[in-house]
Amino acid sequence: MRSPFRFPEDLLTLQTAWQQTYAELAQAGAGTTVLRRRLIALSGTLCTHPYWAAPTAWRAGSVELRRAAGTHTSAPAEGEAAA
Repeated sequence: MRSPFRFPEDLLTLQTAWQQTYAELAQAGAGTTVLRRRLIALSGTLCTHPYWAAPTAWRAGSVELRRAAGTHTSAPAEGEAAA
């Protein structure tokens, strides 16, 4: 079943990057400072994205965004390696 939410491409890309960084952090042993900082930066960008301007949008759509990002594929951003 398709989600009733229509997320902007940049929001899906951000969530995908967040999930990938989280997975990398979970697998990392030592030297996780860069991953933790990236995760914090991505979290801030995700939470302040204009899509969430409506007061209840975050609660209503955050789970659906994570699900949609799990199936989302996009080209890696400049300077990032493909998964």
